Formats: sequence, structure tokens, C-alpha cells
Amino acid sequence: MAAVRLQDVAIRAGVSQATASRVLNGSSRVPGEGVADRVRAAAAELGYVPNAQAQALARSSTGLIGLVVHDIADPYFSSIVQGVQTAARRAGKLVLLASTQRDFDIERESVSTFISHRADAIILAGSRQSGDLDRDLEKECARYLDNNGKVVVVGQPLSFGAAVEPENYAASAELAHALLGQGHRDFAVIGGPGHIRTAVDRRNGFVEALASQGVTPLVEIAGDFSRDGGFSAARRLAAALDLRHGQAVPPCVFAVSDVMAIGAIAAWRELGLAVPDDVCVAGFDDIPTLRDHVPGLSTVALSLVDIGERAVALALDDTATSSRAHEFVPGRVILRDSSVLHRP
Repeated sequence: MAAVRLQDVAIRAGVSQATASRVLNGSSRVPGEGVADRVRAAAAELGYVPNAQAQALARSSTGLIGLVVHDIADPYFSSIVQGVQTAARRAGKLVLLASTQRDFDIERESVSTFISHRADAIILAGSRQSGDLDRDLEKECARYLDNNGKVVVVGQPLSFGAAVEPENYAASAELAHALLGQGHRDFAVIGGPGHIRTAVDRRNGFVEALASQGVTPLVEIAGDFSRDGGFSAARRLAAALDLRHGQAVPPCVFAVSDVMAIGAIAAWRELGLAVPDDVCVAGFDDIPTLRDHVPGLSTVALSLVDIGERAVALALDDTATSSRAHEFVPGRVILRDSSVLHRP
């Protein structure tokens, strides 16, 4: 059976094809209510399916928001996705999602695809890398921005568009001071890759806050920004510090993300080390899965769902995006059982 055409609907309703198009494709130039009702009734009777591209042209909007995340399996990003989808749904928008696994070639390809689909806005969630990669992305977005496209970054700002940036440096510094307040003096750090700016900012905030109090970490180990990265780094750290069950004063380890901290705890458990009796630990993000984690993980809480919602608000605010608005999101230190220091 041949597909029902717009012309068929117009003939059934007794109107011109242009009038039928205005009614069914959402044009602001809508004819009288009686005419519109006839067109909609004819479309329903014939089973006509409107053309999304025609609707986009009529409305000057596709109703699409492109969202790029590093890893949809990571609770940090899935929580942001939840916020983006909630806010987009309220605004009558549909979210197109791309997960890049931190491959910035895939990020650029995803952005190009969203641009070709005429997305109303593009949200990039995740830490930035080198300036060269960002400049390549800016070239990709240049024509899109000239045609009233919107770009919002969750993380460090780009040279264009708007940004919602967690205060990674300041919040990590607050965590360091809180752990010092618990009586800790022996620290170690599980950091992320040196080219990931979020990992670097969190490490620097923590280490520099310790330095302001005359404290230097015993050792720093870097790993991939993932659970497995934390697991591997924790085993190397245990060897470097010669961690043993029943040692007098356990060191406190700061992992620059909760998922890395969870991986670290799993590694230490395999080595027969208990948290916090043999090693204390703190993370960053307060991801939802921590609710079921024992012992409770000390961390910095970010309102991840709210961050996603704020990104959509900026993406749909013409004034905010055109002025390169930059919103900061503070973190909140939460001390739980994982960092409780039991002195002999």
C-alpha cells in the first residue's frame, strides 16, 4: 500500500496542500478552527504520518537536543542524563544521546551528526582535554552557532557557548580540610589521567589544601577515570605504602571520583585490607550507587540531576547562551564511615 501523502489529506479535507501543511506541521500561521479540525480529521482517517523535517521547517525548530556524554554506564553521567531528559521533557523537547567512551574523535562526529539533524541545542557533558581538540570542535560548531544553534558544556567552559561547571578545585580543597579535621595526617591520592581536566582540578585542589597545612601526600598513583582504573591504582598504592592488616595508623586515600574509590575498596578487600580499619578512603561526586555501599563513602556531593536540568535551561535561554553564561555548581562535603580514623 502506498504511503498517504499530504496531498491526499488536503483533497479529503477540501483545502489547499499549503493549508494542510500549515495545520499538520505546526506552523504559526494556522487557518480557522473549523478548517484545522477538518484537516486533522482527514489525516486521522487516512492514517497520515507527518514528515518530521517538514515540521521542523514550519516551526523553525526540530524539538531535538543532542547530548554527548563520556560513558553512559558511569553513574555520574547517567544522573546528568536523567536531569537533561527531565528538563527536556518539560520543555517539549526530545533528547538524542551519544556516548563517546572519552574518544574525542567520536565526540566531534557525534556533534556533527546532531548538527546535521538540526538539533536545537547540543549539550557536552564531561571534562575537556587539550586546547587543540577544543579548537577542532569549535570549527565544527562555527556554522551551527552562526545559524542560532546553542552549545552548553557541563564541565570546564569552551571558548564558545555556555557552561555549567562543578567547583571541582574548591570542593576538593574543602574535603581535604574536613579530613584533616578528622585527625588524618597521612594521605595518598589516586588521581585520574593527566589530560582530563576534572581529574587534575580535583587532585590539585586537594593536594594544595594539604600543602597549606604543611602536609604532603605520601604517594600519588594515577589510573583510568573508571572503577577498573581505581582498582588497578589501589593495588599499586598498597604495594608502594606496604599496606598491611592491623597497622597502627591507617592512611587516608583520596580518589578523584567515587567510581575509582569503589574500585579501590574492592582491590583492598582482595588483599585482605578493611576500610576504614586498615585504610581510609574518600571520593568525589556522591553517585546514587553509594546508597547501598558499605562502608558509607566519604565524598563531595554534586547535585548531578540538577546539573543536567540547569544545562537544558541554559541551552533554551537565548540570552544566556549568546552571552556565554557560566554557572558554577558548588560541592558539599559528606563525611561517612570510610574515613573514620580509629587510633590505637
